[in-house]
Amino acid sequence: MTYTVIFTPEAQDQLVSLYRYIAKKASAEIATRYTDAIVKHCEALTLFPHLGTVRDDIRPGLRITNYRKRAVIAFAVQGDRVAIIGVFYGGQDYAAVLHEDRD
Repeated sequence: MTYTVIFTPEAQDQLVSLYRYIAKKASAEIATRYTDAIVKHCEALTLFPHLGTVRDDIRPGLRITNYRKRAVIAFAVQGDRVAIIGVFYGGQDYAAVLHEDRD
């Protein structure tokens, strides 16, 4: 079975913010390469949607995976879809953000 990966509006906003941050600190080219690589990493979940660590303690059905030890990708498998819930960079407290989203 092949799954479809979707990005929530929040995850899309986080990718845009990450792009802007890297573009400002380094260059637009580096920002594009990095954020495109994160998207490609997420899209690999179409074949292996149950990778990552289960974090039901934060939110039921939540899974977490890392990209290059610098970004945390939060996602959930819902039927034949993988929903990318958030992309957290550089030690952001993803657990606190995801707990707030539930409340």
